[in-house]
Formats: sequence, structure tokens, C-alpha cells
Amino acid sequence: MICRGHVKNGVVVLDDTVTLPEGLAVQVELPAGEPEEPVLDNSRQTLGRKLLKYAGKAVGLPLDAARNHDHYLYGIPKK
Repeated sequence: MICRGHVKNGVVVLDDTVTLPEGLAVQVELPAGEPEEPVLDNSRQTLGRKLLKYAGKAVGLPLDAARNHDHYLYGIPKK
């Protein structure tokens, strides 16, 4: 049986009136593709938004820094 519902104040509320036995074990499966709410800080910004101020600021990097960052950081062979 599939019962649809929504979350209200942290509790799953079924949309249709369905009588279920008290103590019945249920399984909640989230619909595929539903976007998760982004995690926001106190100023209502995501981590990605906060880090954008650093985008494009690095200077003097080798031309292959993105491709071979593990080489430059850890010394593994270049790709």
C-alpha cells in the first residue's frame, strides 16, 4: 500500500484518511529527484555562496594546476 503525505512540524501527516493499527512499523521513502534544502549559516548564505568571493583570486599557478593539483599538493606523478 502506498500512502502519500507531507511533513508538518517534523511529523509525517498522511494526505488521505487512512486507519492504521497503533504501533505499525512503516517505511518512509523519499521521492527521487526531490532537492534537499541547502544548509544556510546565520546570514542565510550557503557555503558555496560564501566561497565565491575567492573564485578567480589565485595568481601565479602553473597552467596545469587544476589537472595536476595532487601532484603539486602531494607529489604524486602528473597526469
